[in-house]
Amino acid sequence: MNFVAEMKKKAAALQKRLVLPEGTEERTITAAAQIVAEKLAKEVILLGKPAEIKAVATAKGIPLDGITLIDPETSEWNKEFAEEYYELRKKKGMTPEQAAQDIKHFLRFGAMMVRKGKADSMVAGALSATADVLRAGLTIIGTAPGMKTASSCFVMDTHNSKWGTDGLMIFSDCAVIPVPTAEQLADIAVSAADSCRKMLNAEPVVAMLSFSTKGSGGNNDNVLRVQEGVKLAKEKAPDLLLDGELQADAALVPSVTEKKAPGSPVTGKVNTLVFPDLGAGNIGYKLVQRLAGADAFGPFLQGFAKPISDLSRGCSAEDIVATAAVTLVQAGN
Repeated sequence: MNFVAEMKKKAAALQKRLVLPEGTEERTITAAAQIVAEKLAKEVILLGKPAEIKAVATAKGIPLDGITLIDPETSEWNKEFAEEYYELRKKKGMTPEQAAQDIKHFLRFGAMMVRKGKADSMVAGALSATADVLRAGLTIIGTAPGMKTASSCFVMDTHNSKWGTDGLMIFSDCAVIPVPTAEQLADIAVSAADSCRKMLNAEPVVAMLSFSTKGSGGNNDNVLRVQEGVKLAKEKAPDLLLDGELQADAALVPSVTEKKAPGSPVTGKVNTLVFPDLGAGNIGYKLVQRLAGADAFGPFLQGFAKPISDLSRGCSAEDIVATAAVTLVQAGN
């Protein structure tokens, strides 16, 4: 399966609205024009001063036909958005005056558009640090019901149908939480399973990884943390097909699973891997990408009440389009 082509096909069918807060940035404008040309969204919105957006587009020969331009400084929604932001932050010491000023920041304004239903999804990060994108999302959009943790996942295309779902797998969390608690691991597992359903169109089969399989690592704190995470994940999602703690070979190779974790319900079926910490996740996806020649798509954010995505500041316009397609699909589900 061509993952990006499949996401574009689904996004085009769903026709959701997308806001791109970094609207004066050249790659973002190029991506917006491409999204419109490919009809991936019902509406594409660029935030920024229209004159500045038009100047960049004219200089680079990028058409703006069909793209909505909104200036957060002068928008008719400013009062409504400021009042909402004040209510969200007043217990943290926010004043109405400060809320009126702060909401004009492009990331906060874009996140509020998603919160208030003016857009269905948001993609940012070409100019902004991941921490800033996450902060806007967490303070304004918040996490999904029953979820306390925002995290991330990669879609790994191994180009080998032996693994996962037609060669595709979910790896999580590889970009957000350095050392998740047991409760956070449970949230990550449930969110990753949801990402599997939406992005791979497959029923998730989750393995929660460790350097230990079923207690072989002893009473090490990191082993106990994963074991507790497995227990909590099963409580949160009792119908989810999940097992752990498992070493990577025990999760992926049926003959090894049968030796190390006989009777495991995930034997030979795993399509979603949950790593014990960010070090393992980040190293793991990059090793598979470089040594196995897999394609790594992401990171995609998960666990939010409404979909937003973060970009690498080194991204290309095509990267933005691909991420937007996935985020639009998340909005459609």
